[in-house]
Amino acid sequence: MTITPALPLPTRTDVAIVGAGPTGLALAVTLAEAGVDFVLLDRQAEGANTSRAAVVHARTLEVFDELDPSGALSAELIGRGLPVSRFRIREGARPVATLSFDGLRGRTAHPYALMVPQYETEAVLLARLRALGGEVHRPYEVTGVTQDADGVTLTTAGGETLRADRAVGADGMHSAVRGAAGISFTGASYGESFVLADVAMDWAPGPHEVSLTFGPVGPTVVAPLPDGRYRVVATVAEAPATPDLPFVQELLDRVAPGQATVRALAWSSRFRIHHRVADRYRAGRLLLAGDAAHVHSPAGGQGMNTGIQDAYALGRALATDALDGYEAARRPVALRVVALTDRMTRFSTTRNPALRLVRNAGLRLLAGVPALHDRAAAELAELNHR
Repeated sequence: MTITPALPLPTRTDVAIVGAGPTGLALAVTLAEAGVDFVLLDRQAEGANTSRAAVVHARTLEVFDELDPSGALSAELIGRGLPVSRFRIREGARPVATLSFDGLRGRTAHPYALMVPQYETEAVLLARLRALGGEVHRPYEVTGVTQDADGVTLTTAGGETLRADRAVGADGMHSAVRGAAGISFTGASYGESFVLADVAMDWAPGPHEVSLTFGPVGPTVVAPLPDGRYRVVATVAEAPATPDLPFVQELLDRVAPGQATVRALAWSSRFRIHHRVADRYRAGRLLLAGDAAHVHSPAGGQGMNTGIQDAYALGRALATDALDGYEAARRPVALRVVALTDRMTRFSTTRNPALRLVRNAGLRLLAGVPALHDRAAAELAELNHR
């Protein structure tokens, strides 16, 4: 079946943005606020309706406040989400350490992690974009990107062309823009499978914390969602492409016996993860942001947040003709996030009994020393990336 695009693609713009996920939408909103002409295009006929990323951190909410100083943008998202201020680490049912965001009061207006499905974040950004007169052009798959001394030409699978002064790849790990720019994506992949599922269940720790549970086969994160469901992210040696309810129940029984009774499965997926950072964020008139520039473990929920913050920084740089500072500001952040999430992943997946004892003792120390505790909370909240 041929899908007819809802909007014809313009032939000319200042900035072409490829990819209308959270990063592309945030960049479009930033440019629209600044009065910069842009075209935002995406290969999908409609936005995703699965939750994927499920946490918005304090720094990202601050970015929303900076985009809309009235506070309406962040308030709309907060109204759709569930603020959670406690992150608890367990070994089975036994608590090991607790990290609280309450100590961030005074440093941010948002001392919590906002649990909210990614499609809600995208919906809030899209509504703001439309209020500013913008729109997403769908479905346009970019199959060719060439640049010359005067601009960039994008070619779509349908044969349309778009001429722009600059093009931004916000098109994910397999970025067409990054490929056209010839920018290497340095890193590697993890051997384990990761299971992601949104479930309705009875969960003993309850909906007021994010739980990281160390188990015999690897770590499992259970995070509350605003509709009474829970997000489950678990490391397993192998998993089916679409994990079913019995698989998720068995997984939780092994990691946290007697803690969970899964009643319904809303959505599930299996994926493998990489830790990679683009060698450069810019090649001439081509620029990268979000997953096109960096991918990493979901540990800590850093990915979408870092991408939105990339977008905001890049949008301001484009609006003020200060592109030379974009890579210098944002690539070190990506390297830091990738290093942090890699340590968290390897730390939590160790099966060596001695290392597990050392790990747990270290976590108790970190949680018990106020200065270390607050520093760790600020790092997770991405407040150190301002």
